[in-house]
Amino acid sequence: MQRYSVFALARQARRHHLGWQRAWRDAQPKRAYDVVIVGAGGHGLATAYYLGKNHGITNVAILEKGWLGGGNTGRNTTIIRSNYLQDASAALYEKSRSLYETLSQELNYNVMYSPRGVMMLAQTEGEVRGYRRTAHANSLQGVATEFIGPERVKQLCPIIETKGPRYPVLGALWQPRGGTARHDAVAWGYARACSDMGMDIIQRCEVTGISSENGHVTGVETTRGSIATRKLALVTAGHSSVLAEMAGFRLPIESLPLQALVSEPIKPCMDVVVMANTVHGYMSQSDKGEMVIGGGTDGYNAYTQRGSFHHIEETVRALVETFPIISRLKMLRQWGGIVDMTGDRSPILSTTPVGGIFVNCGWGTGGFKAIPGSGWAMADLLARGAPGPIAGPFGLERFREGRMIDESVAAGVAH
Repeated sequence: MQRYSVFALARQARRHHLGWQRAWRDAQPKRAYDVVIVGAGGHGLATAYYLGKNHGITNVAILEKGWLGGGNTGRNTTIIRSNYLQDASAALYEKSRSLYETLSQELNYNVMYSPRGVMMLAQTEGEVRGYRRTAHANSLQGVATEFIGPERVKQLCPIIETKGPRYPVLGALWQPRGGTARHDAVAWGYARACSDMGMDIIQRCEVTGISSENGHVTGVETTRGSIATRKLALVTAGHSSVLAEMAGFRLPIESLPLQALVSEPIKPCMDVVVMANTVHGYMSQSDKGEMVIGGGTDGYNAYTQRGSFHHIEETVRALVETFPIISRLKMLRQWGGIVDMTGDRSPILSTTPVGGIFVNCGWGTGGFKAIPGSGWAMADLLARGAPGPIAGPFGLERFREGRMIDESVAAGVAH
């Protein structure tokens, strides 16, 4: 057995300590970057990745006040779909869904994309008409969806009760190539790719102020010092209005809690995603066997990441009517996120009144599905200084012009 003297152990500990000192010093932000992105969630990391991949811009810092993916990216229910009604929305979300298809291969990191299919139940005659209309619109947009009857619904998901007394299932909008992915893996995959390009991901670095001169951004103040930049992207979901106020302008969004829960794990019984907007609930089964359950936002503005108990009770009660099999399951854990809602329930990808500042926000309850497409469009906006064809319709000016992209039915309740 090899023996070490006390002095040798002390030298070894000192070398180890100095190594950590060097690593910490290397992790400090530089004085200036070509682009600074505030928010190291999925949208911020995807923006940085496509800046490097598509535009060759790698002198980029991604600032995160908490930890990587610790906001809404790590708190959502992982649903991916693109069956939106409006042309602009369908183009954005279908771009994102198509990027998800090959994201694991592109990042060389398994994001566990599972195109298991997404059903949106029609439980009233009004929903039947609305989903038939959406199916026709999707056909014109090149998005593969179809309206199916209750027999096909029961075939795809045998645990559904299609003849419920209050809300019978009259059909569903079915997107076979929708599905789920692992939310943490999406963030980690993008983060590793950004790091490999030489970008700096700086955690525990809260922005405390935004400086500008002659109407153009010059940098940010953070808890770890000042950083100079001529291009600043605010990608902070529910806290976007807080950052915008620092910069001197306002955003037409409100922040609300959105919560979800998972049950105790059970044997596989459901291999599709089912959304029921009439009863404000949706459900899927995770790889570990947990039933992943969520619904609409809480009814009040807040920055809490817990949400209210009565909303969980309402969501579960409604889903038990549609899925009687879950009535005796126990809740394993519950959590919440802070979502940013616009009046038309569509996102904002835009320049701002302050030169060099760009915003990516307003994704509401469905931001996860849009991560790759959002990053692609936002990177194009940052590199060009003007919106491209995907981001174009989602500018701030649409609220002043009354040119809304109304997706309140498609995005206002479920994911």
